[in-house]
Amino acid sequence: MTSKSEGRTLKTVAFAVATTMDIPNQAGIGAILIVVGVLLFLPGVSGPADAVTLATLFAGSALLTAGTYLFGTSEGGRPV
Repeated sequence: MTSKSEGRTLKTVAFAVATTMDIPNQAGIGAILIVVGVLLFLPGVSGPADAVTLATLFAGSALLTAGTYLFGTSEGGRPV
């Protein structure tokens, strides 16, 4: 789980990247969700699964799915 200061740091980084690279807001949020989802996936890949590890795998997969959807549908036209 992330603390409030880590959450603010992630939002600040996402905002800085989105403003300097001219990334649409939806795509920036999607990219951040993908990164956080991957980070939550790592403990489940590294060893035996207990209840906390399974919970992080579930949260990671949900964030990866949401992030991929947001990133893929951020542009007009047919979704990727």
